[in-house]
Amino acid sequence: MLSYRHLYHAGNFADVHKHLAWIADIRALQKKPSAMCLFDVYAGAGSYDLSSLEAEKTREWQDGIGRLQGRSDAPESVRDYLHLLGEDRHRYPGSPLLGARCLREQDRLVCFELHPQDHALLKALFRDEPRVHVHRRDAREGLAALVPPRERRGLVLIDPPYERDAEYAEVPAMLKASLARWPTGSCLVWYPLLAAARHEQMLAALAALQPKSLFVHELRLPRKTSGLLGSGLAWLNPPWQVDELLGEAVDWAAALLDGRTSAKWLIQG
Repeated sequence: MLSYRHLYHAGNFADVHKHLAWIADIRALQKKPSAMCLFDVYAGAGSYDLSSLEAEKTREWQDGIGRLQGRSDAPESVRDYLHLLGEDRHRYPGSPLLGARCLREQDRLVCFELHPQDHALLKALFRDEPRVHVHRRDAREGLAALVPPRERRGLVLIDPPYERDAEYAEVPAMLKASLARWPTGSCLVWYPLLAAARHEQMLAALAALQPKSLFVHELRLPRKTSGLLGSGLAWLNPPWQVDELLGEAVDWAAALLDGRTSAKWLIQG
């Protein structure tokens, strides 16, 4: 199923939550000088025009990144995120472009995207960047085939659209295969908070994989009573102290987004 296009949702509150976490995780890993490999397995197009007809149709970005732009009182981790977004406020970089902007000379980024149009856009975006590898490949098959990376250190971002209920079971299955080959790999899973609460079974399945540690962070918007009620993140084997870094950043952003946050360790290593 290839109907999902992130352009309608780019820069919304869930993107802010997810991308603050993505960057915090990368920066935590980069405290060590050795090389690392990032995997973005549902990469999308990489960059989104917020003035496009699709983005204008929903205008979700206005209650997301639009509330953070231009703020001078942000904590350091949020300033890093805002800097990585670039100066063009009409464009919002997706997770692969943000990840690429974080890379050091010794690091790599591997992206998977199946949608033909988004894959073509992503491929063109990184045509001159040798540290970024773009594959038109299924996330489940591709991740199992390419881990562990030669660097042995790194981070996997998993954020499917969850258009199909089966995706809540596919994510733990994907990570079971990945952790079997790369038990020390750090994995960041994004999930939507919906009225049906299907994410709860997924979190239980992730805990059953018995990673070394499992941290959950959620951002809920109490004003929303239907549709996407909030944004959730599950970290398997997160870097040391990344929970503190994320808490500072998202707690600050949550006040601007009219949201509230919660955090808990399901497994504390």
